Amino acid sequence: MLLSITKIVIHYRHVTRNMRWSIDSSSHRIHLAVEGSVGGTTVGLHLSADVIENGGRVLWVGMDMPNPDRFPQLFSHLSPVSSSRFHAMMIAGALDKAIEAVISAANTLPSVKLIVLDEWCESSGKIPKKELELISKLGTSIDKNIRLLLISKGSVDASGNRKGEIFARAENFFVNDGYEIWTLSRGSTGYIRKLTSNGEVTRLKIEENGFQLLD
Repeated sequence: MLLSITKIVIHYRHVTRNMRWSIDSSSHRIHLAVEGSVGGTTVGLHLSADVIENGGRVLWVGMDMPNPDRFPQLFSHLSPVSSSRFHAMMIAGALDKAIEAVISAANTLPSVKLIVLDEWCESSGKIPKKELELISKLGTSIDKNIRLLLISKGSVDASGNRKGEIFARAENFFVNDGYEIWTLSRGSTGYIRKLTSNGEVTRLKIEENGFQLLD
């Protein structure tokens, strides 16, 4: 069952933002492969807050709503009016219907700058061809300047032939479809995370109001 788009309004609370990580990629198509429970959803919410702060609108799609405890933290620097530009819907097992709804919303609502699909496919195994085709359809049916962020569980290389902790499934498909591949994995200690894109590793620390950039 596909739920209607819901506006999430967050009450304002001042937060000091120091060394807050911001995206430095110009790509408008990103596939983020994550290890389990490392903060993939937080990456999406972090980027959403940045887009909204800059006047844009965000469409969020997932199997479940994001953890409600994270909204007051990640959106605390936004006013209620600004945070109402975050629109969320649930896939609820019907990716095709969700894609159609997102395409319609992206082409109807003003100032849509970011679409996030969080955990849009099964957490393991090969991603079905039909789902990949739906994602490709989404990418070609929205304005090319709208950033599309896909977040899904990655896989490991059992052979040991590749360097890295985690890899994107269907990587060749997404690269050929114009996506930049990111991975998010655990660091050596605590809340440190390693975000890899284009062969470069960015070290991040999860804090209440999002990711902080480490030297």
